[in-house]
Amino acid sequence: MNTFPSKLDLSTEFAGRRALVTGGSRGIGAAVAQRLLDAGARVVLTARSRHADTPAGATFLEGDLGSEAGAKAVGAQALAALGGLDILVNNAGGTRVHLPNSEAISDAEWVDSLNLNFLAAVRVTYAVLGALREATSASIVNVSAGGVLPMGGAVAHYAAAKAALNNFSRSLAKELAPARIRVNIVTPGAVITPGGDAGREVLTKAIGLTKEQLFARLPLGRPGRADEVAEMVAFLVSPRGEWITGHNHYVDGGYAELVG
Repeated sequence: MNTFPSKLDLSTEFAGRRALVTGGSRGIGAAVAQRLLDAGARVVLTARSRHADTPAGATFLEGDLGSEAGAKAVGAQALAALGGLDILVNNAGGTRVHLPNSEAISDAEWVDSLNLNFLAAVRVTYAVLGALREATSASIVNVSAGGVLPMGGAVAHYAAAKAALNNFSRSLAKELAPARIRVNIVTPGAVITPGGDAGREVLTKAIGLTKEQLFARLPLGRPGRADEVAEMVAFLVSPRGEWITGHNHYVDGGYAELVG
């Protein structure tokens, strides 16, 4: 069991730790990768392509997690680069809004959403699980979304996939607890990211609200930042979070508990 000092030095919190972050080229994934790097971790991140926000200090793997073969390839390359694994952050995800309701979502879109928002996490987890079992203190964080709350049929495929991810995470937490591998969920709310902004623009126009009006509905009165979500992830995978597993941690300005 790890212990943490009374005076925390966050600059060395993850020294010697090895992490894989999926969907890590921009937005929340990039913020998580950078937070771990800043605290001394060695980080591999994967995405379909680089972006301007992709952390320069991480090892970048171009990959497609839409198939078992693709996920296994990413897992193998990450383990080869790191020599093992202590932290897995399944952040890959995204959606397209289909108006006016769920009837506009094609079968192909349902399959694509399940692949990206649910099955990608399942595939990557099992691709690296052997390495996590060998780690001294391993942790998995699956990034969900406020979309599992009622948001209308236009994103029903996304909400369903993230709900599946949540249930998988809880089952996995129970299964892996004897191996001292912790599994938690982090659910961001209205966070300013490229993907989130694009989806909100479509939804707010459809319901006749401005983004400012939408954000005003949040109990804390403002949107979140990617680094605020990254801080929750960092806490959960650190020694400070060693007695926490199987829980969904909302980082949403109070929306889920106080409004939703």
